[in-house]
Amino acid sequence: MIRNFDPPDIHAPLGSYTHAVEVSGGARLLTISGQVGLRPDGTLTDGIEAQLRQTWANIAAILSAASMTLSDIIKITTIVVRTEDLKVHGKIRSDVLGTHRAAATGFCVTALATSEMLCEIEVMAAAPISRD
Repeated sequence: MIRNFDPPDIHAPLGSYTHAVEVSGGARLLTISGQVGLRPDGTLTDGIEAQLRQTWANIAAILSAASMTLSDIIKITTIVVRTEDLKVHGKIRSDVLGTHRAAATGFCVTALATSEMLCEIEVMAAAPISRD
């Protein structure tokens, strides 16, 4: 079972995330390494919005390969090279995840693996263990 926690005695989340997620027994956990805006052919998309959308597409593909969906995400870590791009990510994350809320952290660094990469996202997901 997965439960979100946003206690009333602390400030409300500042965006489309939850303060905490609890995963109880009987769940599979999946940790996805940091993904960037590389297309399947290895080319990098141009601009922050395109890189973020491709990054989320890559995450969705990995989740699908693990028989999970975007709604199974419990933790998101977003890294950008420009502070203003955290707001762009918030919008795209909401477009991709809809009303689903995961615990989230975002921060800005001076550079990623190459100077053309503008963002990197890693996630953790949890889903019930199949009883097939």
